[in-house]
Amino acid sequence: MSPATFQGFAAIVAQEFGIQLPPSKQALLESRLYSLLKPGGAAAACDTPEGFLHAVKQDATGRYLKLLAEAITTHHTFFLREADHFAFYRDEVLPWLDRTVRDGDIRTWCAACSTGQESYTLAMLLEDRFGLRGPLWEKTLLATDLSRAVLAFAKNGVYPTSTVEVLPEAWQRGYFRRVDDAHVQVLDAIRRQVLYRPFNLMTPVFPFKRPFHVIFCRNVMIYFDAPTRRQLAAKFADFLVPGGYLFIGHSEVIDRQAAPQFDYVLPSVYRKKGS
Repeated sequence: MSPATFQGFAAIVAQEFGIQLPPSKQALLESRLYSLLKPGGAAAACDTPEGFLHAVKQDATGRYLKLLAEAITTHHTFFLREADHFAFYRDEVLPWLDRTVRDGDIRTWCAACSTGQESYTLAMLLEDRFGLRGPLWEKTLLATDLSRAVLAFAKNGVYPTSTVEVLPEAWQRGYFRRVDDAHVQVLDAIRRQVLYRPFNLMTPVFPFKRPFHVIFCRNVMIYFDAPTRRQLAAKFADFLVPGGYLFIGHSEVIDRQAAPQFDYVLPSVYRKKGS
């Protein structure tokens, strides 16, 4: 891949997805595109990176742009990643929701949910707290990601048994079923509490009708430049109720001068003013 071709991809990725691809990522992009362009690959007809770049630019259907999105996104996650977030959610956020939500409608958004471990963990915590309250309590989470492939994986909810061993034993027994000797699946009752949908965080106008009580968007903004991070933080503030919580990754920060709506709570946890 020539530097000019790489820069062509980098410009599209920045414009469409907000993700920065510095020159140091050229080898990574080449390896990701190889699986698409090889015989039998989803973009084999393009034959070369240059051909694929041309197809991305010219395809009015958006099919090749979606393939590029799958190629450039990273989906590394695991159960209880940054576990202190879930402890704070359990000990502080859930009691706040219990005290303040009067209509039973708890609204949570997992942005960039990847393969589902984060959203299912939150669903299990919500079930522990509100599961006996009856059908009047609506606690379905919205979980979104750019990649349709990881959304399909998350919706299926099948994980290697070894990866769930970090979870409480009560969860392992009560919220999973054995699939085979090496895999378990999240129970249907929990899977139904997570609504998985494709969504691009660079969408100019977010389509949500009501603000959320909690937004998790962790380890995503590290791939964005500073102006994009500021714009996204402002949008998150717009779509949180007063007092609502925003969780970001431990390596990320919110510029509170650019997003003065937020108060700092603890590292990588922020709260919208007005509670």
